[in-house]
Amino acid sequence: MLKTTDCTLPPKYQEVFGEALVELALKDTRITAITAAMPSGTSLDLFQNALPNRFYDVGIAEPHAVTFAAGLASQGFMPVFAVYSTFLQRAYDQLIHDVALQNLHVVFAIDRAGLVGEDGPTHHGAFDLSWLHAVPGLVIMAPANEQELRDMLYTALYELKGPVAIRYPRGNGTGITLHKKFTSLPIGKAQIVREGSQLALLCMGTMTGKALEVASILDKEGINASVVNMRFLKPLDTDVIEVLASRSTHFVVIEENSTIGGLGSAVIDHLNTAGLNRPVLKIALPDTFVTHGSMNDLYREIGFDTPSMTEKIRKFYKDGQR
Repeated sequence: MLKTTDCTLPPKYQEVFGEALVELALKDTRITAITAAMPSGTSLDLFQNALPNRFYDVGIAEPHAVTFAAGLASQGFMPVFAVYSTFLQRAYDQLIHDVALQNLHVVFAIDRAGLVGEDGPTHHGAFDLSWLHAVPGLVIMAPANEQELRDMLYTALYELKGPVAIRYPRGNGTGITLHKKFTSLPIGKAQIVREGSQLALLCMGTMTGKALEVASILDKEGINASVVNMRFLKPLDTDVIEVLASRSTHFVVIEENSTIGGLGSAVIDHLNTAGLNRPVLKIALPDTFVTHGSMNDLYREIGFDTPSMTEKIRKFYKDGQR
């Protein structure tokens, strides 16, 4: 059962992940779970209780956890390392040299991606898309909701052979109805969740919901926007970008990651490579260390609340029409 303490709230993303991993591991003895002293925070305590012989807590030793996962993968196991985004940074060298260089099938379940409120700048997951983006052969995805998290975990385990990263935020999900059946997602393919003809809003993960709110407001003002749940940073769905470029005059990229090196940078790179001259507005975390505070306060401070986003996008589009 999920560990939700308040039945009026949707389950937390980490709880959905923990339960899904147990469901899959009960049917597949190759699946193992690794944590670095965070069994409760990552909800791997569910796995620990259900399958203690395949659960490993290596302590506060993220580099060792990644090398250990590489060793398990080399022997035919399917290790899943659940770790907070900010702490995976400690193991970047091992991720590249011990996992990616050998193209080993290790799944990185990256919890606390994006801002984490009162835990502050030491715990904000502000950089993972940027530094993971540079690793050759690493598939990077982010779910827009809880069901996609379940399906991405399934896809990562059974549709891919090399390293995979799934990043998801802290806190409660959207409340979407969860299906017990898992579905494989097509690798590197985005999902257009709202059709439009003037603006294209490209989103990573849970920013898709916020983009739909913005698009609804803009639509009432006569500004028609597509909303795209990109799902994958790598491989990037370049086909959908080119389709959108054929009918949209402006692009907006929304991601809860540093403005440097993430989805926005990838979209701009492809537009330039393809010779598509489209203005792009990046709405992302600022190139600073964001302070601590409530999520609502932090979003307002950095312009990530819906009114601020809407105003930025409105101005960007209208200025481009002059």
